Amino acid sequence: MEEKLILLSERIEDRKRMIKNGQILSASNRRSVKPRLYGITEIHGPHHSVTGPEHLQNLFESMGEYIDGLKFSGGCMSLMARDILKQLIRQAHDHDVYVSTGGWAEHILRKGPGSFKQYVQDCKELGFDSIELNASFIELNEDNLLRLIRLVKNSGMRPKPELGLSFFGGENAELASSGKVDLDWVIRRAERYLEAGADMIMVNSDGLTNSTNNCHTDLVAKIIERLGLEKIMFEANDPNVSEWFIQNYGPKVNLNVNYSQVGQLERLRSGLPGTRSIHFA
Repeated sequence: MEEKLILLSERIEDRKRMIKNGQILSASNRRSVKPRLYGITEIHGPHHSVTGPEHLQNLFESMGEYIDGLKFSGGCMSLMARDILKQLIRQAHDHDVYVSTGGWAEHILRKGPGSFKQYVQDCKELGFDSIELNASFIELNEDNLLRLIRLVKNSGMRPKPELGLSFFGGENAELASSGKVDLDWVIRRAERYLEAGADMIMVNSDGLTNSTNNCHTDLVAKIIERLGLEKIMFEANDPNVSEWFIQNYGPKVNLNVNYSQVGQLERLRSGLPGTRSIHFA
């Protein structure tokens, strides 16, 4: 086992040196070495498909240098044994991949503020790097949500609020019931979150970038203009949507995608010829 770990470590370091020296890909756009400040690729975890330790290890060994973050979507980590969850998080960290909770805080908050503090502590002990706060679901006003952001920040983890054009709870529900979206209101909320200590804003695809046939390009442009590429990450569940983002905003745009899209996305970021059918299954 020790020999396998040594060999794995050597392969990781060799790949990093090759990427840094441009020896793997003869690409138009030289990619920076992790940790990256922009051009971040975050992948969905087990919520969307079964991803055990061996599958995840295969993914990291083949494409790990192009993966910046792993997101446990939909509270799936609550269904896992603690030792398995720690193993998956260690695997990610071994490949310089940060780990995010995904949306689960809104469920914890229903149990009371004390439960959220315990949740933050548990996430810290398990090794999570980031806690996502889905503002579209959390039934709190802005001031209380800002307090949650500061609480996560003070714990040493990174708070990542999620905003979008579809709202389901709290004061956001007023916009949903009107059938209209005040994008300036959404952007102002994002600016407040960043001022409170959020490192990045996750922009939900619902009602914004579900597909290229339902992509509000004018709204995307306004969000990027106001907040900047480095501070926002867009969901791009459809491979055509991630392609659209790269074509229109370049390789520095931060995207959250399904793990099967990593190869195609990196090919687009690197400027290699051809764009289709590059999936890791």
